[in-house]
Amino acid sequence: MSPAVNETPYTAPPRSTFFERLGPGGLSSLLLASASTLLGLGLPLLPYLRRVLRLAAGEEPVPADGILVLGRRLEGDALTGVFVARLAHAAALWRAGWAPRLWVAGGLTGTATRSEAAAGREWLLAAGIPPAAVEVEEESQHTLENLFHVRRRLRERGENRLLLVSDPLHLARAVAVARGLGLAARPVPAPDAPPRRGSFGWWHRAAREAFFLHWYHTGCSWSRLIRSERQLSRVT
Repeated sequence: MSPAVNETPYTAPPRSTFFERLGPGGLSSLLLASASTLLGLGLPLLPYLRRVLRLAAGEEPVPADGILVLGRRLEGDALTGVFVARLAHAAALWRAGWAPRLWVAGGLTGTATRSEAAAGREWLLAAGIPPAAVEVEEESQHTLENLFHVRRRLRERGENRLLLVSDPLHLARAVAVARGLGLAARPVPAPDAPPRRGSFGWWHRAAREAFFLHWYHTGCSWSRLIRSERQLSRVT
């Protein structure tokens, strides 16, 4: 259950810096995750790397309340190849009838003059998805906030089931965060998203995602250990 708190959970401001995106407890959990990785000579990352690789295959889609495309930072105002691959796969899932609604998440980041979600919605409309089927979440600065803010909107409608669409190596972290927030999330990877499977870029990204997943779980454990309702309000 989510802890009872008297204040609104922290949300990073638009175009936030690295330290602003960390939020309450972010720096301490990062230091703890980094220290455990170094002291353990990288061994603490191995179970997380296995999970990253296993969930990269995804799961078969099931009927859901919505299909969520997780945001990706724009290059200027242009969509990256990774973001386009995510959007294209989500559009295919919507056309196949797996959910009545498409969500695109992501706020104003980097040097862009429009939000990630607005850029994604524009791409989907140009691809023939009707405007009524596309909703946006434009407050978030990273994956955790993508899911936190979409969850709030879903709960207002009594909905909870999502198909999560991202590039394959991102999905282990996204699913961990979604399920930590109490969402019934099913990972459905965009098969055409770079990097190429088995390449150096693939393994480098897999290692980074293993660390991010370790960091996320470290942060959750640390927040519970010190009983920080402010920190837990962002992740549960």
